[in-house]
Amino acid sequence: MPNKEILKLRKKLDLLDDHFLNIIKKRTVLVTQVLKNKKYKKDIIDHKRIKIILKNIKNKSIKRKIDTEITRKIWSSMIRAYIDFEYKNFKKK
Repeated sequence: MPNKEILKLRKKLDLLDDHFLNIIKKRTVLVTQVLKNKKYKKDIIDHKRIKIILKNIKNKSIKRKIDTEITRKIWSSMIRAYIDFEYKNFKKK
């Protein structure tokens, strides 16, 4: 018999996943707008900005008492995914 507490918690996780999907949609729209303003494929990866983003996420994670390894992995993966998205969708003007 399934644990009722686990089932309740999983429903809450499912709701959070729905929120994440909405946020990812909004982020994708913004990334697409940024991409439209890039002239060259070489502009897609900005190592300096990536370093700043990861540093900011680490600091914010510490303040919120979130395991920094988790947030670093999530953001690094998301950044890589959006870099792939930008390369796939880049249209030379």
